[in-house]
Amino acid sequence: MSTDHDPYSSLRIPDFRNFLIAVSLVRIGTAAQGLAIGWEIYDRTDQALALGLVGLVQAIPMLLFTLPAGYLADVFDRRKLIMLSLAGATLTSLALAAFSFLEAAVVWLYIILFLDSTFLRMGWPAWSSILPLLVPKENFENAVKWRTSLMQITGIIGPAFGGFIIAVNIQAAYLLSALSSVVFILFLTRMRLPPAPRIQRGNMIAQVAEGIRFVWRKKLLLGAISLDLFAVLLGGAVYLLPIFARDIIHLDSVGLSPEQALGWLRAAPAIGACAMAFLLAYLPPLKRSGRILLGSVAGFGLATIVFGLSQDFWLSLFVLSLTGAFDNVSVVVRHVVTQMSTPNEMRGRVSAVNAVFIGSSNEVGGFESGLVAQIFTPVISVVSGGIGTLLVVFGWSRLFPDLKDLGSLSSLSGDTPKGIQQN
Repeated sequence: MSTDHDPYSSLRIPDFRNFLIAVSLVRIGTAAQGLAIGWEIYDRTDQALALGLVGLVQAIPMLLFTLPAGYLADVFDRRKLIMLSLAGATLTSLALAAFSFLEAAVVWLYIILFLDSTFLRMGWPAWSSILPLLVPKENFENAVKWRTSLMQITGIIGPAFGGFIIAVNIQAAYLLSALSSVVFILFLTRMRLPPAPRIQRGNMIAQVAEGIRFVWRKKLLLGAISLDLFAVLLGGAVYLLPIFARDIIHLDSVGLSPEQALGWLRAAPAIGACAMAFLLAYLPPLKRSGRILLGSVAGFGLATIVFGLSQDFWLSLFVLSLTGAFDNVSVVVRHVVTQMSTPNEMRGRVSAVNAVFIGSSNEVGGFESGLVAQIFTPVISVVSGGIGTLLVVFGWSRLFPDLKDLGSLSSLSGDTPKGIQQN
């Protein structure tokens, strides 16, 4: 390891440190709410397809509103857009708690979930494109590594905490999500961003199309985004975890209730990702990034296949942690490629295109997994998805040679505003 490599370089920047803390609190609340809604709907319906619909109602706002939100992020104050988005999400979390307490029809939970996703998607491009404004270019890869580390720590805490919460009171998980959003809004009121280029208001459709054309022309960027899209679309085992926790995995020997097992299974990918994130943070910058990216997605597919075939709790926990470890590598490479190969005045729109690809693949992938599980079995759904992921890696290594040959991430061009302070 190089002696001049500072694994804490980005954490020495106060605004970045504070941003990580605030984001982590929101992720804990969001993870607990996501676990709760999946458990409540499956518990009330006993239908795998009902879990798939959870993904579908969240995917529709992603497809409808993310690209316009990317335009807004390039025109308006990104900090204020995030605050408005979180305010709406706070109200929907409170509504979920109220409708759950009143045992309203499941269709109302779907409607509120649709609104919740709408608010979050309107703020996501601004949220995603704000990070390059907080750190200098030379610290950006390190910042992404630490951000993913904290994301995974909260990914462990949120589901595990959520599993114990819903075993006692499911509405408390929704209230926790609302509280965390309020805390983040309070933090954002005190945050000031350095000046950065923006675009002038104009024809939204034309300017959104400009962002799409930018991604299409940048084959490296297109390959990285679309690889993750199809891998996540096919590897959507997470949405079926309530079925595996209650009906497939043997729990007699581990002394856990299905609700508690669900919390740990949902946290397992984050455990693996957290370990990988800390390892990446201490390692020097990646050199053969493209091959590492393709290998990590292939590992994700293999681990998914093993999970689908397993009925042992500990083996299932282990291979789920591997999916998180492999996915974390993919997240780091893809996020650095997306942000650092894009000028600031286009980052909102490019982040929106990326969010449509990745976010819709998560939600549509959840629907696809639930549908296949309903028609066939949950095991067939998960195993076939893992096999599909391996086929995608094979195809993308040939369709996008620039992606396979990508070397150091620091070689990517980008721009960083002046005025970032360290201490």
